[in-house]
Amino acid sequence: MVDPKLKVLQMVARYGTVTAAAEALHYTPSAVSYQLRQLAEELGVELLAQSGRGVTLTAAARTVLRHTEALHSQAERAHAELASETGDPTGLFTLCGFSTAATHLLPLAAAALRERFPQVRVRVMEAEPARCFDLLLSGDADLALVINTADTPAMGDERFDQQPLLDDPLDLVVPSGHRLTRLDRVTLADAAEEPWIVGNPASTYHHLVMTACMTAGFTPNIAHYADEWDTGTALVSYGFGIILVPRLARLHDWPAVRVPLAGEPAPARRILAATRMGHRDHPVAASALSAIGTAATTLQPSPQRINHGS
Repeated sequence: MVDPKLKVLQMVARYGTVTAAAEALHYTPSAVSYQLRQLAEELGVELLAQSGRGVTLTAAARTVLRHTEALHSQAERAHAELASETGDPTGLFTLCGFSTAATHLLPLAAAALRERFPQVRVRVMEAEPARCFDLLLSGDADLALVINTADTPAMGDERFDQQPLLDDPLDLVVPSGHRLTRLDRVTLADAAEEPWIVGNPASTYHHLVMTACMTAGFTPNIAHYADEWDTGTALVSYGFGIILVPRLARLHDWPAVRVPLAGEPAPARRILAATRMGHRDHPVAASALSAIGTAATTLQPSPQRINHGS
């Protein structure tokens, strides 16, 4: 319904290079360049200017993109309305999300969709939040569960519909017998002098922990790096430091204690459900969102202290 060459321009704007846009679209760089040249000729304007190894958008390109976003949103609404009228959707519907969501929320949604829409092929993809938005934009995913990071689009980005799903509190995990387990009330600032175990610098988890600590007024003393909750908890149980773990994350049996945090602001990650703008009312997307919302209200464990391995 919308000229696919406009999607190519969108992806070049997103990635900054023809090569990266081509990879995201599963095209060759020459195919991307050809489509951009065609679009420029049809519109009678210059769209790109070379800038080092990348490209920059001209003023004309930015004008085109502003209208392109409106066109794509309207096309998504039209598809959603048509699917509602036919009452029997078909094709592929892809759910994507970060690791915790992919483990605890997306399989339930996928199962609900499989039962309700037997003619729809449902696919689940695990991906970091920034990658999820790339998948939505390229059309390789239809619904994403994400958290806000420095690398994700702003809530007001007109390309996406982002709706809060739930707040997932961050708990402190410390060794059994640690001094913080003896306190009636623990704030994140109480752990400012502790050695910390965080995710690797490029990870969403790293950003999450650093932001929480800096909001509490300190920069953590990083002792070790671990991206998996179990790896971090194993290090904690041997006395190598402490970690922050989302409450939705399930931990195996290590001699460690999960301590709920008090104080304002209590650290939490906000989980969002995101679709392309206009796609939210598609019957398959609406059903998936309903299933995810129901699962989210039942899965979150209570905030009491949990002794792992006791």
